[in-house]
Amino acid sequence: MKTLRERIEVDLVKFTESVSKANKLEFTKEESTIFELSKMYAQDSKSWLDKGDLDTSFSSISYAHGLLDAILKIKHVIE
Repeated sequence: MKTLRERIEVDLVKFTESVSKANKLEFTKEESTIFELSKMYAQDSKSWLDKGDLDTSFSSISYAHGLLDAILKIKHVIE
């Protein structure tokens, strides 16, 4: 079983991979705002991870994934 730190680290890598897909898309102004927010939450997750606050880091990366997944779903990149 992975530790919480390991799960967060894996999620950060997966998020970066999803951002690579999203960077190829064109966004409306609203979608662009949400995309930028998702990246800010991921950056927050990294900061909290570096500070050792794993719970907040995990919450932040989970929220970042949710925002990004919503955009990718709207754009029909994921099912």
